[in-house]
Amino acid sequence: MKAMILAAGRGERMRPLTDHTPKPLLTAAGKALIEYNIENLVAAGFTELIINIAHLGDQIKYYCGDGTRWNASIIYSDEGETALETAGGIAKALPLLGDQPFLVLNADIVCNYPLADLRKRDIDLAHLVMINNPPHHPEGDFAINAKGLLSDQEPNKLTFSGIGVYHPQLFYDIPAAPLKLKPVLNRAIQQQRISGEKFSGLWMDIGTPERLQRLADMVTDGEFNNRPALA
Repeated sequence: MKAMILAAGRGERMRPLTDHTPKPLLTAAGKALIEYNIENLVAAGFTELIINIAHLGDQIKYYCGDGTRWNASIIYSDEGETALETAGGIAKALPLLGDQPFLVLNADIVCNYPLADLRKRDIDLAHLVMINNPPHHPEGDFAINAKGLLSDQEPNKLTFSGIGVYHPQLFYDIPAAPLKLKPVLNRAIQQQRISGEKFSGLWMDIGTPERLQRLADMVTDGEFNNRPALA
């Protein structure tokens, strides 16, 4: 199974840090955010990686190269200076991702979710990993119903973690143009074609300088183990 790391965003909430450095290359405890994810993916058996880039993307290409230092293969989907948002970016990368289900995760999250589990997951159009609502997103996104399917019509909504497995069919009619992921998910959820699971382990969205420092402190203090035990 191939994996895609979403690394094209500008990181507005991280300014001025992201004025000259792309958000995925911001460091915590001496390691770039994207490197935490690459190491995590390779440890879970994902070695064919696609990274989408836009703002200051050449820096990401220079830093990550072809992936050989992680025993991986990395290719890039270049969106130019203006990012295409999540759905548009995935649609543009489809020729690189192939015709089988693939994993997608955000470059600015770190977690100890066992990614290897997703390589064995049977899906319809998508399977999303959900988490308890963090303070910065208290309203949540979707609920998981009794059948294990996502719903936007039930209470007790959870937050999408930024980790999901997708069938390329979900994006077949999506143009390679700016488009967020939620409208695409909503359509498939109405068709009851997206499953979900709740993850209660360690997960962080590094969306602000304060959270970046918190991650650095956790790593330095030994509180954060980014590499999960493989399933």
